[in-house]
Amino acid sequence: MPLVDALARVQQIQATLTRFQPSTSSTASASAFNSVLASTTVEGSSSALGASTTPSAIAGSTATANGVSGSDIVDAAKKYIGVPYVFGGEDATGMDCSGLVQRVLADLGIDAPRVVSTQQNLGVAVPSLAEAQPGDLIVTHNADHIVIYAGNGQIIHAPYAGRDVSLQKNYLTDADIQTIRRVTVEPTAVATAAAASASTAIASLMSTASLTGSGSVASAGSVSTTADLIAAAQMSLFSGGTS
Repeated sequence: MPLVDALARVQQIQATLTRFQPSTSSTASASAFNSVLASTTVEGSSSALGASTTPSAIAGSTATANGVSGSDIVDAAKKYIGVPYVFGGEDATGMDCSGLVQRVLADLGIDAPRVVSTQQNLGVAVPSLAEAQPGDLIVTHNADHIVIYAGNGQIIHAPYAGRDVSLQKNYLTDADIQTIRRVTVEPTAVATAAAASASTAIASLMSTASLTGSGSVASAGSVSTTADLIAAAQMSLFSGGTS
């Protein structure tokens, strides 16, 4: 299921839940409803994928791209430390910043474009340096440079002519960064995590908030049982399979 589609379905479920919001039931029920509804929120913003997710959705995703971990990326990059900077280079005889990234990912079986302007669209977005993990790609403003975050406040990159690929202290701040990309998590895995979170929230709502006092929800002259609404929500989230 594409990431954009999954996020849209989460938002559709939010809209459906709002229609069932209690108006005359107890304050406790209304409070529980609003609390659970808020917990299904998925932050949306413009990105290469059309949307982004909350940090918790990213952190909660365990599926990896080709089974590659962030540590794998760092270890692969370290093998090129000492290779001279060569503009346009992309192998052990010489490489530039994007050539290093492409070569490291290729060594691990991950296809990546050649230049920073397109590498900045890989994987999923990480909100800030505070959430960065080893193996994340950090792109500077205007896609001028790309580095590999090595953890512990260090980066691996091919700096500029006259320098070699090096492991050094990270000199970048959030103000210097255009985007941070996590290529070790499949975008579809993040979407699934967000969808699962919404489905869990719906189940929690129906089990803890008695909206009508009879275990059912009335709307527009029709009555849906708790099981019916949960089943409909899950069908909405997961129908269509993956792509």
